[in-house]
Amino acid sequence: MNKEKMKELKRDASHIKPIINIGKKGVDEAVVAELKKQIKARHLVKVKVLKSASYEDDIEVIAQKLSESTNSTLINIRGGTVVLYR
Repeated sequence: MNKEKMKELKRDASHIKPIINIGKKGVDEAVVAELKKQIKARHLVKVKVLKSASYEDDIEVIAQKLSESTNSTLINIRGGTVVLYR
């Protein structure tokens, strides 16, 4: 993906609200299934990772797990928010 497309997706992501919250259970099958459904419907999805989820894994590790399990591209990590695109 080129830089222009990444900038455009980051700009578009700034206008959407997080659709899924990841809590203390972390990334499990139910979260991945729902995320796949949302990505298929919307293509660009924002996920909020709560502090209780980041106690066990770092936010970058959680974002990488989400990206790999949904076959999507990690666009941005800002604070506790992850943006994915497919």
